Amino acid sequence: MKYQHIFFDLDHTLWDFETNSRQTLEELFHSYNLQARGVHDFDLFYKNYMVHNEKLWDRFRKSFIKIDDLRWKRMWLTLLDFKIGDQTLALDMAKRFLDLLPSRKTLFPYTVEILTYLTNKGYRLHLITNGFEQVQHSKLKYAGIDSYFIEVITSEGSSYIKPNKEIFDYAFQKTKALPAESIMIGDNIEVDIQGAINAGIDQVYVNHLNIDPVVQPTYTVYSLKELENIF
Repeated sequence: MKYQHIFFDLDHTLWDFETNSRQTLEELFHSYNLQARGVHDFDLFYKNYMVHNEKLWDRFRKSFIKIDDLRWKRMWLTLLDFKIGDQTLALDMAKRFLDLLPSRKTLFPYTVEILTYLTNKGYRLHLITNGFEQVQHSKLKYAGIDSYFIEVITSEGSSYIKPNKEIFDYAFQKTKALPAESIMIGDNIEVDIQGAINAGIDQVYVNHLNIDPVVQPTYTVYSLKELENIF
């Protein structure tokens, strides 16, 4: 086999972040009775949260903000969109969100099957994720896929963040993998694919949303099942 070590991204690649986040936010929407506070449209609340979340993650990846700011300000900014300037509420909702979110179990189709397939073929599977250490490990456990991965490298645990080369170097050191025998599988061109290019390893772009990439990955698949055509 050309590849010995396969590094997966987690959110948006294997673990369905949008579906799981929506379910969690909807639970918070009702438990905090946000409708009574003027948030009449949950779909708009969810949409605004996702926009703020992505913008803050981008700022965090570029070292403009700290991780603690990201955790609560995405909720704070969303509430402000509805003229709710309650910082205590934002902090409490942000904490509750991170308590609930990891227990969600929705994976992309064929996730378990492809992890089993790759494991049975003798590949060594790992994760490189920009998520929080405890949260990401909890997601894996609740979704029932933690046993497939030998090493789980998070941005919080490694002190580095994709697409920076340093997190990949940290992963190589942790897993004793050589770049020539490693490949990265992820859904984000800027973070996963460009990050792998920066690290000098091949990449598989999991194009769930059928987006035209701005760079050319080594491989592109549109469903996880298509990975069987590569490995």
